[in-house]
Amino acid sequence: MPLLLVIVLALGWTAISGSFSFSNLLLGLVAGGLAFWLLRERLASPKFLQRAWRVLGLFGLFIFEVFKSAISVGLLVAAPRFDRRLKPGIIAFPLTLTRDFEITLLANMITLTPGTLSIDVSDDRKTLFIHAISVPDKQRLIADIARGFERKIIEAFE
Repeated sequence: MPLLLVIVLALGWTAISGSFSFSNLLLGLVAGGLAFWLLRERLASPKFLQRAWRVLGLFGLFIFEVFKSAISVGLLVAAPRFDRRLKPGIIAFPLTLTRDFEITLLANMITLTPGTLSIDVSDDRKTLFIHAISVPDKQRLIADIARGFERKIIEAFE
């Protein structure tokens, strides 16, 4: 596991730097090995591995929702007389999340999902205002976000 992580870090370094020379790969291996050595206690803990899987699950849900929403918005816009089918609306989503980075992550995931846009967070950070291209049922949209993105964020960063 540690060797694989060091190799992944080294390959990431070469990809980011844009140079796939032997010396640059060697530098990536040394830097990756040093990073792993400095963080070895945290990276070897079972909690880290659980969190990594949960973060991957959150990312997978996000990718799935982006594709699903893109298809939905595409069908909605391509339909004849699509303006009659649109029911745009703004919802007030009650936040369970309390930390700033979690709220920001949720707001960004919503904004990056086609057909939705995070507008604002209330001053007390208990409500996220969201605009959606079509909101036939506000409570269903609130429940979908709570059971989807919000629950996965809570699981990943508890």
